[in-house]
Amino acid sequence: MIVSLRGTVIDITAHHAVIECAGVGYQVLATPTTLGHLTRGAETFILITMIVREESQTLYGFLDAATRDMFATLQTVSGLGPKLALAAQSVYTTPELAHAITHGDTKTLQKIPGVGKRMAERMVVDLKDKVATYAAPETPTTAAVPHTDTYEQVLEALASLGFAEKTAEPVLTTVLAADPTLTTPAALRASLNLLGKQ
Repeated sequence: MIVSLRGTVIDITAHHAVIECAGVGYQVLATPTTLGHLTRGAETFILITMIVREESQTLYGFLDAATRDMFATLQTVSGLGPKLALAAQSVYTTPELAHAITHGDTKTLQKIPGVGKRMAERMVVDLKDKVATYAAPETPTTAAVPHTDTYEQVLEALASLGFAEKTAEPVLTTVLAADPTLTTPAALRASLNLLGKQ
């Protein structure tokens, strides 16, 4: 079972990175925030959750243990698989998810693509006691790496989360016009916050 990787980042897309370790390239699925901390050609260390199915073996990458643990905890909810767990972590940080769940904030949870009212209620019932320890603020383990192609990366990430380009583009333009120095993760978060208010 693979639990971590240390190697060179040879490719990054909106959905995954490819990390080469000892000559073998591993495809690692991750959130846009996690991917935004990686740099092509640079060495990285990333925590891994490996999910084995009859037809596939999939690697999911995380920057810290708390986020990886939350990924596993989310999947204890009936009907909530790794794809939906990753979508949840693409929209909210671990403390934000914990706060919404422990406070029964189903409206916030329904902003996650693929989470309807019934799933949000199930998450609150099943996870309320399990995620309380994650609600405290976390100390980031890695500094954000600014990207010159922030606009394209964030727009692609928003599209992968289900937002139409005609909806996402003006919001992203507004966010970057207000602060052109935003990193990819920061720009994505600000865009999602604005989209959630529409």
